[in-house]
Amino acid sequence: MIYLDNAATTAVCAAAKSAAAEGFECFGNPSSLHGVGLEAEKIMRRSRETIAAALGVKDKEVYFTSCATESSNTVIFGAAAAHGKRRKRIITTTIEHPSVARPVDELEKQGFEVVRISPGENGIITPESVISQVDENTLLVSIMHVNNETGYILPVGEIFKGVKHKNKETICHCDCVQSFMKLPFKAKDIGADCISVSGHKLHAPKGIGALYVKSGVRILPLMYGGGQESGFRSGTENIPYINAFAAAVGELEPTIIERYETALSLKKYLCDKLSALDGTAVNSHEGCSPYVVSIAVERIKSETMLHFLESREIYVSSGSACSKGKKSSVLQELRIPAKYLDSTLRISMTSDNTREEIDALVSALVDGRDSLAKIR
Repeated sequence: MIYLDNAATTAVCAAAKSAAAEGFECFGNPSSLHGVGLEAEKIMRRSRETIAAALGVKDKEVYFTSCATESSNTVIFGAAAAHGKRRKRIITTTIEHPSVARPVDELEKQGFEVVRISPGENGIITPESVISQVDENTLLVSIMHVNNETGYILPVGEIFKGVKHKNKETICHCDCVQSFMKLPFKAKDIGADCISVSGHKLHAPKGIGALYVKSGVRILPLMYGGGQESGFRSGTENIPYINAFAAAVGELEPTIIERYETALSLKKYLCDKLSALDGTAVNSHEGCSPYVVSIAVERIKSETMLHFLESREIYVSSGSACSKGKKSSVLQELRIPAKYLDSTLRISMTSDNTREEIDALVSALVDGRDSLAKIR
């Protein structure tokens, strides 16, 4: 099997599996005051320290959630609940993940003013295009770090710095799902007040995420109950998966730069191969994350090619896994040529992928290009 759909989810690494097993053995409720509960609480505390260190933030600023979707929903709805009576403007982009875009849509229905920034003709979002929309009524600016469909790296550091200069009360949120443990950064580098991250994008299990909220930033809880996570996120904590998440981060964190360079080399190898082929295109420019590469085989429907590759045991995506095969509006916003929109595939790698796997992918793409039915 050649797995090249890592932006959708990753295989759980051995360290995370072992840590999850440890968490299952330590079955106590971390809120219990007896010894069994205290052992579970120790695991959670140690895990929080690991995630916080990787983000470069204080332990008390990290909260465990079920996923990055919950993290982003918590920020968006929690900011609106805390400050929405006097500040009604939300600024975001037209290329956000649904976990940000849909909550913002809902707040718009409730009467909030939403400004959605589109990329320019060159497919780029400039800091000024966002900053210019900030005023004293601006509640929230939510912009992703790395786009999940093309790997486009947004200039969030410049954006959030400019936002704060213009209105220090505006809350800055960043979806870092496709950048955490892949790009070398800390929270201070991007200047976000809140950061959403996910476990299953970095070799931990599905069902665990985290949210960073900078001290002093007021966000109301999304979930109420027993008051876990310092009253911010009620519900008994998932100790096995929290432990697994931290184990995966602990294994990846020391090698971020090395793995980035490996992925960059693989991307260049893939792009060089495709540039020599007729009827193929690369939609991800050089400044994009090397872990996500958007390509197209002209006049071959994405789903048709995807299943052809699957028959060769090569697994890719036809776009965002969250879109379930629907045509991507994000690709249109990013100015991908219309002739490629129905033919786009997302190749998403880890540093464990190899050139031999890229060779097999390219060979299969050529076979598919030459044998599959064409779009008229």
